[in-house]
Amino acid sequence: MLRKPELHGRGTTVGQLRDYFEDDHVHAAIVVDADCRLLAVVERADLAAGVQAGDLAATAGRCEDRTVAASADLVTVWEEMRIRGRRRLAVVDGSGMVLGLLALKRTGLGFCSDADVRSRRENSPDRCQGQPVRT
Repeated sequence: MLRKPELHGRGTTVGQLRDYFEDDHVHAAIVVDADCRLLAVVERADLAAGVQAGDLAATAGRCEDRTVAASADLVTVWEEMRIRGRRRLAVVDGSGMVLGLLALKRTGLGFCSDADVRSRRENSPDRCQGQPVRT
């Protein structure tokens, strides 16, 4: 599990997430309230036609089928993600607080680590160096 995924605040807009999704490594954006409780997981497809740039990003996403409990069995979750073609799941506790992100590698053979993400950011000068969108 990525222990420090990028989090986007309640005021994040669809337009801001469209910019965020320009990175092809990004498959989901986690939108949280001020207490880090999950409001929505937004995927690139959620931002398709009909959603305005000024709309709040949380209204475009959802939590259903995009989260997993921290207590879930990893092997079972991994298999379900591969079967459903899902690459990202927000990991939440019983109160909805975001604890991390399961990020399935493109190969489907394992999960990305914090070190993988850190390395990619350090070697990508065009990125915002992992700074969360603050709105």
